[in-house]
This record gives sequence, structure tokens and C-alpha cells, in this order.
Amino acid sequence: MPKVAIKELSLEAFNKYGAFANMINPNTTKLGAEPIEFYRDMVPLDLGGKTIASFSICRVLERPPVVDIAEFHTACGEGILPLDGDILIHVGVATPNGEVPVSDFEIFRIPKGTFVSLKPGVWHHAPFAYKCQCANTVIVLPERTYANDCYVYDIPKADQLEIDGM
Repeated sequence: MPKVAIKELSLEAFNKYGAFANMINPNTTKLGAEPIEFYRDMVPLDLGGKTIASFSICRVLERPPVVDIAEFHTACGEGILPLDGDILIHVGVATPNGEVPVSDFEIFRIPKGTFVSLKPGVWHHAPFAYKCQCANTVIVLPERTYANDCYVYDIPKADQLEIDGM
């Protein structure tokens, strides 16, 4: 029986088969800076249609437990998978005319390893690291959503929410 040697994963060796990325220690272009870093479109996945799913990392460090920003996507949902720490997410139902429903936001704890799917239009933003210093979270969106279907709103100071129990 012929033997086949084990190869170490490298971009050069694996390129003809697909793509990969280290999702815990990304080494690529990022948007933002600590405490929220977004490593965009790290691994594309062609699902056989017009849309290409893209896997990104949102690395969040400890920060004040204040909901001061929110975003939504009109044409797609979003997948969220915390890899190495529990996270908190704030969510609100889709609303017309960009009205941010801050008073109706809910906060959910997402245990590491739990995949969450948000519906199109749902208000949210970067997660909060929960009882850990850093959490790396896989974000699944159509490629380049951060640039062409991301509506971000700063919440006025008087309307911001403090997360209880952090």
C-alpha cells in the first residue's frame, strides 16, 4: 500500500484546493482598532449562487458595557460564532426609516461555540467580550457587506444603554 506524507498547511500548497485562515490569530488587513478589530473577508465560500459567503473575524477586547452604536444590513442576515470566549450581543427588531429602537434592544449571552444567525434588518453591532479579556468571533456575511450594505448609527449619549451584570 502506498504511503502519503502529511503536509503542513500553507497558502502555496493549498491554493489549488481552496482557502484557509487562522481565525484565532489573524494576519491580514483589519478595520478598526482595539477594543474592536474587524478582520474582513478572510475566507470566501462559494455556495454555488451569486452570493459568496465570507468569513471574517471580529476581535473584541474588554470595554465599557455601554451600547453606543448599532448597525443593520438590508439585504442579508449575519452569522456570528464566538470561538474562544462567551460574548454578549445587543439586538433589536428591524425598523423603518433607520429608526434605532434602543429602548427595545435586548442583550443576549452567546456561549463560545454557539452559532447565531441574525435576520436581515436586525439591529446589532460588535459583540462584547463576556467575563474574558478577548473574544474572537467569526462573522459570516456576503462578501464586502461591510462596504455596501452596512448602515451604522451612533446612539446619542442620552439614549445609550448600560449592560447590567458585566
